[in-house]
Amino acid sequence: MIKIRKAVIPAAGLGTRVLPASKSMPKEMLPIVDKPAIQHIVEEAVRSGIEEILIITSRGKTTVEDHFDRAPELEERLLLAGKQREYDAMLSIANLASIHYLRQQQPLGLGHAVWCARTFVGNEPFAVLYGDDVIVGDNPACAQLCAAYEEYGLGVAGIKPVSPQAIHKYSSLGVEHMEGNRYKINDMIEKPPPGQELSLYSILGRCVLPPKIFGILENLPKGAGGEIQLTDAMRILTHDEGMIGVEYEGTRYDMGSKLGYMQANVEMAAVHPEIGPEFIAYLKEFTKDL
Repeated sequence: MIKIRKAVIPAAGLGTRVLPASKSMPKEMLPIVDKPAIQHIVEEAVRSGIEEILIITSRGKTTVEDHFDRAPELEERLLLAGKQREYDAMLSIANLASIHYLRQQQPLGLGHAVWCARTFVGNEPFAVLYGDDVIVGDNPACAQLCAAYEEYGLGVAGIKPVSPQAIHKYSSLGVEHMEGNRYKINDMIEKPPPGQELSLYSILGRCVLPPKIFGILENLPKGAGGEIQLTDAMRILTHDEGMIGVEYEGTRYDMGSKLGYMQANVEMAAVHPEIGPEFIAYLKEFTKDL
């Protein structure tokens, strides 16, 4: 059985959809209640059995690295103040996993960002957790995809249906149902023009890929938006040997959009162990006259 040990988190995007918040703060560091988005993604990877993580960053995102590093002065102050719980929480962040960093020096697209990870990955399958997508659930989405890869030995995409109005913003997949929440993917197109949609299923936030994807990305021409699209490389992989789609369990939040960001904060604040009941009471009072 092949175990998925490594994960790549592309987090080099500029976050233009959430400006001005992302002007001086990486969108991956925007908090969901009291935890930055990228920590949720790293924790999902760790819960999925991932041992090593590479975060692809870009200029101005050193705060991502700082967040997962030790903070001796803060730790000492917490201990002196008798805040053991907070101290333990800060220490646990630095000990989540073996985390590495690499800069994407030019904004050439998601496919290029993944290609930059080729030395880190080597000759083994790996997971990709998109830095814009926080997925919350009891069964980690990444783990569901890893299980499918280990069973079928084929690339796996995390898929969900999207609305007819939104499909042109995403990829569109040609799928055939296999069993349960698993599908055979037979084709895909990135950002389909009207009339060229294959279905309303789209790749959303997660995939597990074989190392041969790097050879495909190496010679891939630019696609939609003038960028090197990971979807285009996966389409070639699909035609070469096939891919599996897993309609994963869990709630996805698009942290690259203002609405997705607010939905994540409201819904996760409602179940937060410290503020949940008070926040729900506040929401009920606030919304009663809307």
